[in-house]
Amino acid sequence: MLHAVILAGGSGTRFWPQSRRALPKQFLRFGSERTLLQETVERCRAIVPIERAWVVTGEAHSVETVRQLPELNAEHILVEPCGRNTAPCIGLAAIQLLAVDPDAVMLVMPADHVIRTAKQFQRTVEQAVAVVANAPQSLVLFGATPNYPATGFGYMQRGAELCDQPGAFRVAAFREKPDLATAQQYVATKDYFWNCGLFVWRADTILEQIERHQPEIGTRLKRLQAAIGTAAWGETLAAEFPQMPSISIDYAVLERANSVAVVPAAFEWDDVGSWQALARLLPADADGNTISGQFCGLNSTGCIVRSCDEHLVATFGVRDLIIVQTQDVTLVADKRDENSLRQLLAELDRRGLSEFL
Repeated sequence: MLHAVILAGGSGTRFWPQSRRALPKQFLRFGSERTLLQETVERCRAIVPIERAWVVTGEAHSVETVRQLPELNAEHILVEPCGRNTAPCIGLAAIQLLAVDPDAVMLVMPADHVIRTAKQFQRTVEQAVAVVANAPQSLVLFGATPNYPATGFGYMQRGAELCDQPGAFRVAAFREKPDLATAQQYVATKDYFWNCGLFVWRADTILEQIERHQPEIGTRLKRLQAAIGTAAWGETLAAEFPQMPSISIDYAVLERANSVAVVPAAFEWDDVGSWQALARLLPADADGNTISGQFCGLNSTGCIVRSCDEHLVATFGVRDLIIVQTQDVTLVADKRDENSLRQLLAELDRRGLSEFL
């Protein structure tokens, strides 16, 4: 059976000041009545019933996860004692699924991406599930066709088409986030996909691959697996999980495994990695400003403005700014230098202003 596994960690830095350590971006709304987390669950409902939906999150976010997803089985909210990136996280979910369904197939999704539309997403998932059904050792990724030379996304090079699964391809190579010139080459060749960070595979297959390529994680997962359903679970989780190496599933397994395939995404995808994403998600006004909230601007162009509640943001004579207003913080930044946000947050921490983080 197909299970939806939603990865809902996050530090709350990239959408500061609206996102915080206790409220990362999956709990926020972006052009919808539902939060990103709620949207992720909702788009799966037609192919995965809520009884087979799981969320992996951290201790700091478990209460808000329960609040936003009251229909989810409380036992299906898996709480990590600390963040250890996606390989241990996915391994934790895999052993839990196998405890209830030895033939479980996992649809693994981040909780904080924007995907349009649900029907196109479901159609792509069904294609990926068909690949796994035909070749149970397959690890299937979703690849979005690049429509601009993004430097903030990872890329996959398309290999040969699977002979028994038309429309699905081998992954020839993984490419890190490129510089602009390299990204332009990737787009021009039409042989590359953006790596969406969404996966379909059997739970037992990914567990075997983790054990093969990351034996330390695999050994500790086996100890956790033996403790499932016993009084020792909490103690074992607290002892074993923090000792696992912090590594992504891409580095840990996918770049080492042989049976990695990609299914082209039939949907629009954005990982909403920074405030710049609003310009891709929302229409701009006549002056090229992207607005979410109340705004009045004169001679103001190319700005991204996000205001909360009934607060009005007013500008004149400015261009290419990011302006974000919350109840206790106002951020004004150069749109071209958004990478400095991490430095700003580190400075706030250094000055003892952690209540704003």
